[in-house]
Amino acid sequence: MNKTIRRASVFCLLLVLALLVRVTWVQAYQGQALADDKNNRRNLIGQYENPLGNIIVGGEAITGSAKTGGKDFAYKRTYTDGPLYAPITGYSSQAFGTSLLEGVYKNVLNGSDTRLKTMMDLLTNKRADPGDVLTTIDRDVQKAGFDALQGKQGAAVALDPATGQILGVVNNPSFDPGRITGANDEEAWKELSADKGKALENTALRKPQAPGSTFKLVTLAAAIENGLVTDIDTPTGVKAPYTIPGTRTDLRSEAPAEMCNNVSARVALRLSCNNVFAEFAHRLGQDKMRAMAEKLGFNTQIDTPVRTNPPSSYPSKKMSVDQVAQTGIGQFDVQATPLQMAMVTAAIENGGELASPHMVSEVTDANGNVLESFKDTKSQRVMKEKTASMLREAMKTVVAEGGGRPAQVGGAEVGGKTGTAQRGVNNSLAPLAWFTSYGKLGGKQIAVAVVIENSDTDRSEIGGGKLAAPIAQKMMAAWLKK
Repeated sequence: MNKTIRRASVFCLLLVLALLVRVTWVQAYQGQALADDKNNRRNLIGQYENPLGNIIVGGEAITGSAKTGGKDFAYKRTYTDGPLYAPITGYSSQAFGTSLLEGVYKNVLNGSDTRLKTMMDLLTNKRADPGDVLTTIDRDVQKAGFDALQGKQGAAVALDPATGQILGVVNNPSFDPGRITGANDEEAWKELSADKGKALENTALRKPQAPGSTFKLVTLAAAIENGLVTDIDTPTGVKAPYTIPGTRTDLRSEAPAEMCNNVSARVALRLSCNNVFAEFAHRLGQDKMRAMAEKLGFNTQIDTPVRTNPPSSYPSKKMSVDQVAQTGIGQFDVQATPLQMAMVTAAIENGGELASPHMVSEVTDANGNVLESFKDTKSQRVMKEKTASMLREAMKTVVAEGGGRPAQVGGAEVGGKTGTAQRGVNNSLAPLAWFTSYGKLGGKQIAVAVVIENSDTDRSEIGGGKLAAPIAQKMMAAWLKK
C-alpha cells in the first residue's frame, strides 16, 4: 500500500477512535451532568410537562396546575388567593424561574427529586409523580394581617413561641404570582418590577431596617442578664435631660424629660425613655450588646426554609461610645426584619427559649409518605427564665397603660413594645412605625411583629402604637380566639 495512503488511513482510524472515546465519555460520565445543567432547556420543559405538586395551608392546596394547550410547556402553575400567600409561595414561572417555597422545593414540586422515584421510575427513567409541601401557616392569622395592612405599606410576621411555627407572613404591597407563570408574561413582570420592585420585595423576611424602640427589649434583656438591672421597679439612676456620651448632643424622648428622669426600667419601657436605654447600652458596651443580639438571631442567616438574606444585624465593626449608645434605642446601624423582632418577642414569651422559626411542617411524596418533617421543635436557651419573666412584666405595662393599648385582646394576656425609627438623610423619609407583641390565652400563645413603612397618616402622628399595634392585635386575636 502506498505509504501516504497508509498514514492517512491510520490518522482517520485514530480520529474515529477519538470520537468513540469522546462519545463514550459524554454518554457514560457526563450525560447526567449535562442533563441536569440549568441551561438545558429540556429540563425547563420537563418541569412543566405534567401538573406540579402543591403547597398546602391548613390541609388545602393554595396552588394548582392548568393546561396551557402548548406543546413544550403543557402545564403552568396557578394560585388560589395569590396576593395573600405570595410572601410564602413565591412564584413558579416558565420565563423567570422560581422563588421562596416554590424555589426551595422546586425539585419536589416538579417530580425531579430522586427521593420521589419508584423502582419503575428508575427503570424507565421517567419523571416521578410530584410531592407536596405542607406549611405551618394559619389561614385566619394570615388573612387578618393581610386585610389589616390594606392602605398601608408594610409587613408582619406571626410565630408560635413554643414551636417556632410561622403562622403568618404578610407584605403590602403584594403581588399575584399567577400573572407571571407563563412563558410570555414579560409585560406583567415589568409592571411588578417597577417602582424598585416593591411588589416583589419580601419586607417581612428579607428587608432589615432600623427597629427603633422595639430593640429596647434586646437592650433591657442584656441589662438584666449582665446584672445592670436586678429589679424592673427600682430607679435606674439615669438622668434626664441626657447627653449622648462622647458628644454635646441631648437625646430626647417623646415623653417630657422630667417624666424620664431616674425612672425604673418598667416605666422607661412604657414611656420609651431613650436616655435610659442609651445609657444601658453605653454601660454594657458593644460586645455585651452584640452578644445578646446574636443569641436572639441577629447577624445570622435564618432558613425558614426561605433564607433571610441579608440577615438582621447588630454592628460588628468597632463603634464609638456615642454610636454604641444609639444602638441601645435601635438606631445607628442596627437593622431588623419583622421576623427577627417576632423572634425576640417569642423568646421572651417562651421563658427565654428561642424555637427555630419555620414555615414548613412536612414535605411528602405523591402518596403522602413523609420525606422531611420539621415537627420536632429545635430550641435553645437565650436568656434566663427570670429575665424573660421581668421583660414580660414590663411589656404588659406597655399594653395596659402605655402606647400599646390598641393591641389589647379581650381576656388575653398581652405584652408589647412600640417603636418609631428615623430613616433617610437628616430624617428626610417618613419614620418607620413598629410594634412587637406576644399574646396568650387558654394555653395558646403567639408573637407578632409589624412594621409600617408608609401610610396616609400625617408625619407628626406616625407611631407604632397607632399604626402597627392594631394590625398585631388582629393577628393575635385571630389565633387566640379560634
